[in-house]
Amino acid sequence: MATRDRSEPEGWAEGIETIPFRSGSTAELARIARTRGLGFDERELARLRSYFRRARRDPTDVELAGLAQSWSEHCSYKSSRPFLKKAFARLHPSPRVLGTGDAGVLRFEDGFAYALRIESHNHPSAVEPYGGAATGIGGILRDVLAVGAKPIALADPLFFGPLDTPAERVPPGVKSPRYLATGVIAGIRDYGNRVGVPTVSGGISFDPSYIVNPLVNVGCVGFLPRARLRPNRAHRAGDHLVLVGGATGRDGIGGVAFASKELTERSESESRGAVQLGNPILKQPLIRACVEAFDRDLVRGLKDLGGGGLATASGELVHAGGLGSRIDLARVPLREEGLRPWEVWISESQERMILDVRPADVPEVVSVFRKHDVTATDIGEVAPPPFETIEWEGRPVAHLDVGFRVDLPPCHRPLRARARRFRRAPPVPEDDVGGLVRDLLLAPDSVSREPVVRVYDHEVQGRTIVKPLHGGIVSPSHGDAAIVQPRPGRPRALAITTASQPWSCREDPRVGAISVVEEAARNLYAVGARPDAFTNCLNFGNPEDPSVMADFAATTRGLAEGARALGFAVPSGNVSFYNGGLGAAIAPTPVLMATGIVDDVEHAVTSDLKAPGNPLYLLGGTPQELGGSLWARRRGLAGIELPRPAPTRLRRRGERLLAAIRAGVVRAAHDVSDGGLAVTLPEMAFGGRLGFSVDLAATGVRSPGIALASEGGSRLVVEVDAGSERRFERILGTEAWSVIGTVVDRAGALRWNHRFLTELPLDELYPRWRTGLGLP
Repeated sequence: MATRDRSEPEGWAEGIETIPFRSGSTAELARIARTRGLGFDERELARLRSYFRRARRDPTDVELAGLAQSWSEHCSYKSSRPFLKKAFARLHPSPRVLGTGDAGVLRFEDGFAYALRIESHNHPSAVEPYGGAATGIGGILRDVLAVGAKPIALADPLFFGPLDTPAERVPPGVKSPRYLATGVIAGIRDYGNRVGVPTVSGGISFDPSYIVNPLVNVGCVGFLPRARLRPNRAHRAGDHLVLVGGATGRDGIGGVAFASKELTERSESESRGAVQLGNPILKQPLIRACVEAFDRDLVRGLKDLGGGGLATASGELVHAGGLGSRIDLARVPLREEGLRPWEVWISESQERMILDVRPADVPEVVSVFRKHDVTATDIGEVAPPPFETIEWEGRPVAHLDVGFRVDLPPCHRPLRARARRFRRAPPVPEDDVGGLVRDLLLAPDSVSREPVVRVYDHEVQGRTIVKPLHGGIVSPSHGDAAIVQPRPGRPRALAITTASQPWSCREDPRVGAISVVEEAARNLYAVGARPDAFTNCLNFGNPEDPSVMADFAATTRGLAEGARALGFAVPSGNVSFYNGGLGAAIAPTPVLMATGIVDDVEHAVTSDLKAPGNPLYLLGGTPQELGGSLWARRRGLAGIELPRPAPTRLRRRGERLLAAIRAGVVRAAHDVSDGGLAVTLPEMAFGGRLGFSVDLAATGVRSPGIALASEGGSRLVVEVDAGSERRFERILGTEAWSVIGTVVDRAGALRWNHRFLTELPLDELYPRWRTGLGLP
């Protein structure tokens, strides 16, 4: 607990307001906090009152503003921290994982490493979709830059309400899903393309639970020489704190507080100012200047200014080093006149970083940034612990124990598991197999994302080897991974994919979470990559609801279980609570951005069929359960038994597949996920402009409908070179497999025990699938 600091200021700077917190009752303090939009709960108000009673004074408006940001759910992780520590603390092993700061950092090859992080920008995108999505991209780029990495790839998993949602089903004050989706895609396009970082992975999913609160998750991968790795902590008292990048304005004030409460019908009018304004044209020079300063060894540590602005970034930077700070806010470059000190302190204006620099190196740092037309300003210094002293024109405006401000004890919220009872799925009709394929293949969650991916630049920087385009079409959002070459011309490459299964997680969060990890691993195995790491964005509802926290706890357990079984490191992540409002609650939505190592890019595999006559193998057994499947969702079926995940078995299967890929006998591979074989087989055919002849009875299930609609079993469809069947089967060993058919010139013939069922007109289905999304 805080003690009286003898150096505490006797008088504050002119115009600084002190707030009566020492003597007020809990009800009075709650009213003050509510009036000022501070968001403190009763536990936090009691902690504040105790601190300032010991300090024998009242807090200033600057102090309370900074405390409100640091204690928000968004910054403090106060509800999620105990679960994250329990689940993931042992999943970033050394020496494989080199850092777990603003982004996770992993070994790539001798002398080089890569960084990865995923974040959310859900609330800002709900009220201002273009700006919210654009600044989400800007923020994730800075997270990766803050560990010394140059951003080389972006990913954007997105979740909206159905685009055809009738206006009467959209609550007052909420934008239509189509409006939100169009704005978000434009924001990602304009920021990502202008900053020069390719968008290589992602997805778009639809569900009514996202009508009020869309989810906009953004991931980034960066690359760096290991010598460039920088920590997110200050090093020594006496070092200088240098603010670099854009000027500070009133945009983004209170952004983290806004992100730490549910949306209401007034959110757009009341919280639009909490959305930041991005500047991608400044971001690229900022990246270049930072990289040059890193390579000259001019930067000892750094943080990006994201949620909570300068208050959060400076506090976390010095506290991580066990130090304090002295900062003069009057030195901060401003975009507009008249900002009050507390506004400067918590503004979330974009494109800013704070650097820990040796005193002698400050002039050279300023010179490096000036060369790139980026402002660099010495705003203060690292001080002995434990206090931060914030000044305005040389007079104090805040003086706090920095640990008290940035290290809030976790909040142990109650948990209450939802009652869940499962039943068997009703029979899948067998009288119209062709109609079943059309229903699943042309569903909004299955149709091509080409109209969206085409507006993203996925080839800038020249590193993208396996693109989000196969044979002139877009691969499915849940399909194969992209592959980038961090060092062009070198054989070693990095595969990147995203995965999510909110529908399975809604039915059973633990089982659904394991299935998400399995999906990420299958995507990587399918292109010839060995799973290496994932970063997760955990999107949930109100943590004050015990059932939400129970779902969250079960999800983290499932993710950890899947990661251990499949060999994933988990070096970074993000939690986004309070998604929902107006009586709507989102499905539990853990989103992964996963990476895998491709030892030799010459062995990379794509999903498009290659040659008529080649056999098609199905790896893995087909389960009968259809819970969480696209077939069940299309029919409004909930409470259906889920297929049981088996991540350890998938790892063995994946290793055998990698061995077959290295042996050169695999021509194409694609995982079986949303829509089952009804979607997987046509997608492979569309990519190669070929067809297939498949006997569904070879899957081992009791009916053609289940064979087509089943999504579980961690299965993959693999095309093998004709004549290499025995070699492929020897490599598979005891793994479950079956030959389900062959590649043919045209159409898609389906049989059952050699009995003809239907011939799918792929030439007719392809244009409908390709243009069915209706965006952007």
